[in-house]
Amino acid sequence: MGFIKSSLFISLDGVIESPETWHFPYFDDQMGAVVGGLMGEAEATLLGRHTYEGFASYWPNADPADPMTKVMNSARKYVVSNTLTEATWENSSLINGDAAAELTRLKADTRLGTTGSAALVRWMLEQGLVDELHLLVHPIVVGHGAKLFTEGQTVPLKLVSSTTFDATGVVHLAYSGADDAKS
Repeated sequence: MGFIKSSLFISLDGVIESPETWHFPYFDDQMGAVVGGLMGEAEATLLGRHTYEGFASYWPNADPADPMTKVMNSARKYVVSNTLTEATWENSSLINGDAAAELTRLKADTRLGTTGSAALVRWMLEQGLVDELHLLVHPIVVGHGAKLFTEGQTVPLKLVSSTTFDATGVVHLAYSGADDAKS
């Protein structure tokens, strides 16, 4: 049985843009274990166009001594985009057209994880495709930048778990998708 689990770094004011500028002071072993666990559960990664383009410009040329380089490059990747014409990064496939139908088919038997890709995550939440949403809420007000939630549909979620990281104050919130929130 497959699933779609989405995880995002987010500030108290809802900013998800450019976490590399505000996130790293909060990254510790506890957060690393959560992120690593989520990545380890997934058989493939879902990416939106913007995240894919950023990752595809970095990881193929990243330091081969960094163990994450091999993980990122060798992982199976699905890119959801109606504007890209090809996905050339190693082990990448393009999903376009009826993405909801294709993701429904894929998640029937593939464990899918989403890293970043806020527009994709918003859209999947609205489509009822996300089985779990993991937010790593950082105790910082960034004050500018793109936010995860913008104008759009109301999407009910159900809190599954919450954990506060003692050393950093980051809160890991895990929600189940819309279908579970109705029950």
